[in-house]
Amino acid sequence: MSGEGSHNINRRVFVGAGVAALAAAAMPAWAQQMDNSTEMERSLSTNVQRNISSFRTLDWRPYFDNLRNGAVLVDLDSRALHYWSEDQSVYRLFPTSVPVSEDLTRRGRTEVIRKVEGPSWAPTPAMKQRNPEWPDFVGPGPDNPLGTHALYLSWQYYRIHGTHDTRKIGRRSSNGCVGLFNEHIAELYGLTRVGTQVLLI
Repeated sequence: MSGEGSHNINRRVFVGAGVAALAAAAMPAWAQQMDNSTEMERSLSTNVQRNISSFRTLDWRPYFDNLRNGAVLVDLDSRALHYWSEDQSVYRLFPTSVPVSEDLTRRGRTEVIRKVEGPSWAPTPAMKQRNPEWPDFVGPGPDNPLGTHALYLSWQYYRIHGTHDTRKIGRRSSNGCVGLFNEHIAELYGLTRVGTQVLLI
């Protein structure tokens, strides 16, 4: 892991710990003000723990035989994307959005086959059937659901892309793709290449 990557992870852990500490300090006040304080405290504690555990660093070896062309691991349960460079000098960890339901979810091995900055978007036939009011085509810009950059995978209709709607990140909110904050997909776009390995678990 690079020093920068380690610094980023340490900062996330520090921030997460700070959030947990602030939440713990605030809980007694909530308990005095709200009748359902116990339930709220339990929910907050669970969310804090889930957020911290979701961003644990991983080693690439259990998931890939090698790092040829770099490797991307998308953990759909923890809603996190891991990237390792071919020479192991770069490791990145990003929060993601994931599909809203299991029937829209695909798991397995694929690869990046195309990279597009400023992608256009068209709904798949299945999307259009479910949402006939959706437009047939959206060009690059703030209304485009693919955000600023897109990595097209060998599976038809599946992409790793950005989003202008930051509320989606960390949630089950997509129609099958994996979404990242625009600043994160821009970084990942610069790190990956056509042929980068991708595994969704």
